[in-house]
Amino acid sequence: MSVQTEQETFTLDEILAVVKTSNRLILWNDETNTFDHVINCLMKHLQYSESQAEQIAWKVHNEGKCAILEGSFTEMEVYRKILKSEGLTVSVE
Repeated sequence: MSVQTEQETFTLDEILAVVKTSNRLILWNDETNTFDHVINCLMKHLQYSESQAEQIAWKVHNEGKCAILEGSFTEMEVYRKILKSEGLTVSVE
């Protein structure tokens, strides 16, 4: 009887991201999403107030990106997937 196992590989960046105590979720500017959509997503999924979400949307528009949440890699990855499913351009740093 033999047992086969699947080997999973990780990049150095992925390993370092997991061992970091804090990671940031970055929202990037794109030419696809409207201000209203970005604001609504931030309010719906991250519980930002309308005013806070609007400020973030303007910062992303003017500076190209904005850190919108900080926490563990696992938590940031969950939110990244949620916001990506809404069409937003997000990454974890």
